[in-house]
Amino acid sequence: MAGSGERAVRTRARLAALLADASTGALGAAGGRVAGVYLRSGSPGTLRLAVLVGLPGPLFRPWWRLHVGRPFPVADAYRLGVPVVLPNATETMRRYPQFAAGLPFPFGSMHVPVPGGTEPLGVLTVLRPSVADTLDELLDRDMLVQLAEGLGERLRVLADGDESAVAWDGEPLSVRPPASRPARADSGRFSWNPATSEVRADDRLHALLGLRPGEFTGTEAALADAVAPADAHLILAALRDAAAGTPPGTPLDLRSRDGTPRLLDLWPASGGDTGTWPESAGDTGTTGGLVRGVVFDPGPGAFADGAADVLPQGVFCLDRLGLIVYVNPAAARFAGRERAWLLGRALWEAMPWLSGPPYDDHLRGALLGPDPVHFHARRPAGDREEEGEGEWLAVSVHPGADLLTCTIVPASHMETALGTVPEAHVPEGTVVAGHSLAPLYRPIALAIALTDAVTARQVSAVVMQELLPAFGGRRLAIYLLQERHLYLAWEAGFPQGFLASFEGVGLDAHLPGVETLTTGRPLFFESMQQLAAAYPGIALDADEGARAFLPLIASGRPVGSCILGFEGSRGFSTEERTVLTALAGPIAHAMERAQRYDSEAALARGLQQALLPRRLSAHPRVETAGRYLPGTQGMDVGGDWYDVVGAGDGLALVIGDVQGHGVQAAATMGQLRSAVRAFALGDRPPDEVLSGTNLLLIDLDPGQFASCCYLRLDPLTGRTRIARAGHPPPLLRAPDGSTGVLDIPGGVVLGVDPAARYPVTEVLLEPDAILALYTDGLVERPGADIDDGITALRLALAEAGAGAGRAGRRSLSGVADQLTATARHATDRPDDVALLLAARRPASAPQGRPPLFTPPFMPPG
Repeated sequence: MAGSGERAVRTRARLAALLADASTGALGAAGGRVAGVYLRSGSPGTLRLAVLVGLPGPLFRPWWRLHVGRPFPVADAYRLGVPVVLPNATETMRRYPQFAAGLPFPFGSMHVPVPGGTEPLGVLTVLRPSVADTLDELLDRDMLVQLAEGLGERLRVLADGDESAVAWDGEPLSVRPPASRPARADSGRFSWNPATSEVRADDRLHALLGLRPGEFTGTEAALADAVAPADAHLILAALRDAAAGTPPGTPLDLRSRDGTPRLLDLWPASGGDTGTWPESAGDTGTTGGLVRGVVFDPGPGAFADGAADVLPQGVFCLDRLGLIVYVNPAAARFAGRERAWLLGRALWEAMPWLSGPPYDDHLRGALLGPDPVHFHARRPAGDREEEGEGEWLAVSVHPGADLLTCTIVPASHMETALGTVPEAHVPEGTVVAGHSLAPLYRPIALAIALTDAVTARQVSAVVMQELLPAFGGRRLAIYLLQERHLYLAWEAGFPQGFLASFEGVGLDAHLPGVETLTTGRPLFFESMQQLAAAYPGIALDADEGARAFLPLIASGRPVGSCILGFEGSRGFSTEERTVLTALAGPIAHAMERAQRYDSEAALARGLQQALLPRRLSAHPRVETAGRYLPGTQGMDVGGDWYDVVGAGDGLALVIGDVQGHGVQAAATMGQLRSAVRAFALGDRPPDEVLSGTNLLLIDLDPGQFASCCYLRLDPLTGRTRIARAGHPPPLLRAPDGSTGVLDIPGGVVLGVDPAARYPVTEVLLEPDAILALYTDGLVERPGADIDDGITALRLALAEAGAGAGRAGRRSLSGVADQLTATARHATDRPDDVALLLAARRPASAPQGRPPLFTPPFMPPG
């Protein structure tokens, strides 16, 4: 046992090393800022983030676990087995609004599946600055594909036939990215005498600005031009303000001549200044009127020489894992800690009042985006919030290739467009510069996800996949109110049968799930002991976790209750309680909408079942088989139909598709089916059947159109006359196995043009041949050419139809089942599917006459 344990440890170490190398390589290959690898987990259908490079793990916690069915780029790359490339924020919002709402910053991303056996082992993902959709992007994608393929090969070797050995179920491993350049002391000091206009700069400033000896003339205009020519007026104005005693509240963001980011900080000199400063000529030991300044590069090593130690503002630097690598004395005073204690600690440990929403979102923005982030934060007066209101601080975070440079000043010193912000009136999360969705991003992400959920089951699944992971929840139960009783609509994570005793409880029951709805107040229990004390005698499961009970109330109407379960005892912060309470509203509205949908769907399903034929008209010489599958997205009933009707001494076969879904589409389908049956029973020619049905639909004016394919078959001769109205062409499998698409000219869809004409084509249906009529739901897929779908169906018919209809061989019904098997098992069927097959049985004696003509197949392609 010990040997197997040691092997598992070694395998885990090798796995982590492989993933770290691949992620680090992906950063360089795609010019990314953040990279990572998702792997399969022990939970079916769930991917877990195994390695993260360039971003602190806690800041990415909402995306540690992803269900493969979620509309996220990582999930699509895994499920479809193809790279997903999002060059910029616009494309991300268009294709994946939930992902964009959760990370509302200007960035692009690339997600490449890591190939495995029958399905990918995981996904290699990179977040990077926005780019145009150019050849460079294609090259980057190809490089990432090569990296992912190489990683897949090494993982398969490591797994040695057991792919579970390269699964991941723990927290992600955070990896520090390689430095973009060697650390150096990029800062310089100067002093300015407003009386003489003279500027004295140290040698480091000359080197930082790329000035040769003697090139700097020593005036404020020369300084402004050397630091940032495009922003010279801003620098001169800031110098004058500083001399007047009102320096900038935070360092100025500037660009040097070559476009390199620079920060400039200014303040009036005082007798308490420490350090060695290059003084202006004529100084006599006093500092009255002088202005001190520091110019620095917010890149790695910017403060290695300690120049920021003398700044009156708080300054500290974070590496890309969130560890504090520099802190000046002023920042240490704001943090209330010694500098030595702060260095090397994670920000959320050293300054916990800067962690959690919305501050996590600000830090993510600075790590992923190119622009500085500014916001307010409240530092508690003591170690605990309860000890006082604390002090409001203005925080600025400046992004760099390897470090984040952060500054802190009292909020009363930060000026906004509205003037000076009073310390006592700054609300938490106030954005001073720019705009942030940080306080709202999780509710927005959930709300966007709920817009795509139309059934109660789908709404519950969204809550399970989107809400629970964000708050560390493990269990979910949703009860809906019906006739003043609560009935379970969804549950996940609870012991088998545990919730049965709560099924159908009335609103007078003394239970937290009932009382949260009747009172409208959420209930939070930090442990099972607390829950048992509040509700003596309530049945408890074995889990010792916390519980949250949320009332689902939509526009004042009670809908039901939502129960969230957490592993282990835990507290609920004021912010968590507020957010969870707010999220109950969108869930309630989605559930109410789902209940209305379920009622309409039930009506439409009943109407449709009543309108579809219970049995197909039969003939001794003809075998038929029909299949109908409702769509699984949106309203799951539509206007597809098929029918077989006796027409004189022959048979009429029809298939059609009314545009749209729901009760209206089903009703229109019923009217068209009745009209076609009436024309068919009168044995009208196919063109007259379609023309008459077209005029009827125009006269009804339901605001819908329909496609249709109608044929009249002579069972004895096999002569078949076909007309089409905007419908996909039929397929024909000949007795020798050759299968093709019939070249049938057609007219426009029904319900558009009263003068439309529908030409008739004659073909021969030989004994043992199979004719296939179908709707576009069987051959059309989003993002794919319908011709490719028709080709795939043709090939499937050629294979499935081998021997169909002959004694001892597969029946036509079996062929229909095989052709619809893939669609039947799909969970994301966007449209209805209808299929109608027909085959002539051979006569007991040969007919004694040659075929009338060869079926006109469409040429390939």
